[in-house]
Amino acid sequence: MTAKRLRLLILGAAVLVAALGWGLVIMLKPAIQRTIVITAGADKGIYNSFALRYAPLLKREGITLDIRSSSGSVENYQRLKDPDSEYEVGFIQSGTTTPTENDRLQTIAAVSYEPIWVFYRGDAVITRLAQLNGKRISIGVPGSGLLKVARVLLGHSGINADNATLLEMDAYKAYQNLESGQLDAAFFIGRPDAVMQQTLLNSDLKLMSFAQADALVLKFPSLSKIIFPRASTSVANDLPQADVTLLAATALLVSKDTLHPALTYLLLEAANSAHAREDYFTPRGSFPNLNSDDFPISDESIRYFKSGRPFLQRYLPFWLASFVERRLLILLPFMALLFGLLQALPRMVEARMKNRLVVWYREIKSLEDEIWASKNPTKEQITQWRDDIESIDANASQIRIPQRYFQDVYALKQAIRVVRERIIQVAQQVEK
Repeated sequence: MTAKRLRLLILGAAVLVAALGWGLVIMLKPAIQRTIVITAGADKGIYNSFALRYAPLLKREGITLDIRSSSGSVENYQRLKDPDSEYEVGFIQSGTTTPTENDRLQTIAAVSYEPIWVFYRGDAVITRLAQLNGKRISIGVPGSGLLKVARVLLGHSGINADNATLLEMDAYKAYQNLESGQLDAAFFIGRPDAVMQQTLLNSDLKLMSFAQADALVLKFPSLSKIIFPRASTSVANDLPQADVTLLAATALLVSKDTLHPALTYLLLEAANSAHAREDYFTPRGSFPNLNSDDFPISDESIRYFKSGRPFLQRYLPFWLASFVERRLLILLPFMALLFGLLQALPRMVEARMKNRLVVWYREIKSLEDEIWASKNPTKEQITQWRDDIESIDANASQIRIPQRYFQDVYALKQAIRVVRERIIQVAQQVEK
């Protein structure tokens, strides 16, 4: 191979490697997602507080959680099921939606109970929702999961717009109207340590204990029966003065099924850090869990609860693990091609070099066979053989190959010397 051809081959390989590198850069850019848009709830609501806990945990991994407020669970569901919306993750209250296969949503995890509180005023003790017949009742705001749950629970107890005044208002307004006497009862939802719940629990309003909780859970399986223990609000003041039976929905962390698997694992880690500790209703480690059938469970969640985060995400930075996991199937053919090229190039050069020598080996072999086949050669034949061997020697001396192949050139010259000596021997015999 001439030096020019070798340079062209090396240049071609360099261009191919550069093209592969550029392809990797193009593939790497979309693989690194730095922002997750989450649809939470009201600004001071339970879902917003969850999102605010997740944000700094995700920030450690270089991910920004873009928190968008909403009216609640129903609006979150509407946002997420729109394939063209920017929302990728959100909180949905169990039992408040009617999912379909076309929604393409998945549950990442159930993250917390959402206690449903019914506060009321008056002298009578209310333990059944049927006792709210004829009352003025706040049931939540449009777009919230509370509104749907309240309507269903009241409906099972025979309470509807025909025999009670059902009003739609937010938690703060409902509390004010209860205090001022414009409402008789109101539904609320939220953790006991939330600002609104603390305000209600420390007020003079009465908290309803659901005497029919077991039956209502049978009617509405998305709810759970929970106990708010005596003195949970204040041990010193013994508030409440008895265990209170509540109903609770479950907060679900839900995403579109197009969410990058690596981000799903990061959200699971954040949820585990935020919700794994014990609270008023569950021992440590009860949440997050996969005890939900509202939406299909994500494959990543199943693997996470079985064996934790994937190996690469445990030991590599998020962006690198994300790149490798997302692009591995694409990278493998390129890597195989590059590896094959790097291995084949030296062999191609070596084969090319040896092919240039093989031509003259064939000439020598052909000449040697002719010499051995000639029993009584003439002087003219011997002269022709001498010319042929000298021609081969001259051409062999002009072969331009790298220094590493010099031993092959000298092996060729040795073969030429052997045949030349054979010609000399034949010539001496003829002269005798």
